[in-house]
Amino acid sequence: MRKIFWILIALLTVGLVIFSFSELQTIADTLRKANYGILLIALVVELFWIYNMGLTFQSLYWLMDLKERAGYLAKLAAATNFVNIVAPTLGFGGMALFVNHGKKRGHPAGKVTATTALFVLMDHGSFISVLALGLIVLIRRNNLTSSEIGASIFMLLIFSSFLSLVLLGVHAPKKLGDVLLSLARFVNRIVFPFIHRPLLNEHRALLYADEIAEGLKNIRSHPKRLLKPVFFSLLNKALLILIVMLMFIAFKVPFSTGTIIGGFSIGYLFQIVSVTPSGVGFMESAFALALKSLRVSWSHALIITMSYRAITFWFPLAIGAIGFRQIEKENA
Repeated sequence: MRKIFWILIALLTVGLVIFSFSELQTIADTLRKANYGILLIALVVELFWIYNMGLTFQSLYWLMDLKERAGYLAKLAAATNFVNIVAPTLGFGGMALFVNHGKKRGHPAGKVTATTALFVLMDHGSFISVLALGLIVLIRRNNLTSSEIGASIFMLLIFSSFLSLVLLGVHAPKKLGDVLLSLARFVNRIVFPFIHRPLLNEHRALLYADEIAEGLKNIRSHPKRLLKPVFFSLLNKALLILIVMLMFIAFKVPFSTGTIIGGFSIGYLFQIVSVTPSGVGFMESAFALALKSLRVSWSHALIITMSYRAITFWFPLAIGAIGFRQIEKENA
């Protein structure tokens, strides 16, 4: 199955290069004229984005009556991102990393598991608020396509499903266990013909349900504490949008607020709903095409997309690899 993913990525990349071959000279000229000081600022913003993930997790730990340093949680979040990309297991690999390291630092597994679940929920929820603005931009400019509508509906279904699971964990823990067990069995039936083994541990699904329900009890006790992680989740998206804007400034490409938000919304949408880890291949194509539909020249759309991905995907992936190594040494 993973081989098929990487074949798709290769085909998309080749197609992107062929499609843009005539623009290579323009791209080379754009790179020569780039403001590298602005690109450096974008890297600093990305570093703060990684630290902001630590602040988000710290506020969720506070919700669960746990204490941890934001810097350590930022490093752990970057390492989790690295694990989820290089060994995709529907996010369970990264969740297990948080839980395992939480146990070593004396944190209850249930509360740490609930924290990671809430992080994903808030991350998706904050993006939906941005996506709504992006869709308004595309509608006003007559650029909304059926693929974007379909992907948006799928995104809403993902968020609604996840929200339902969290609410079940808060109000009906036993039902949450039944639902997660059914989902694990369904996924295993789907993937078994391809990988010839269960992808998800069904017994572990029940344990996750119990652990999540245990941790989510704190929401009923401290509902106002949710405001802090919601703020940091929204700031997370604002920082990524800022990086998109800095790419336009660095390469001296005219832009409007609508172009920035519309392009980012579609690119990030396909990063979430695509079948490859972090949308590799699909996100780049969708983002570049979205910018082109918003009247950015193809050469500029391509260079902005690739530079944005270098800063927001490959750069944090490298940091995550370093962070993963450091955390493993610290907890050896």
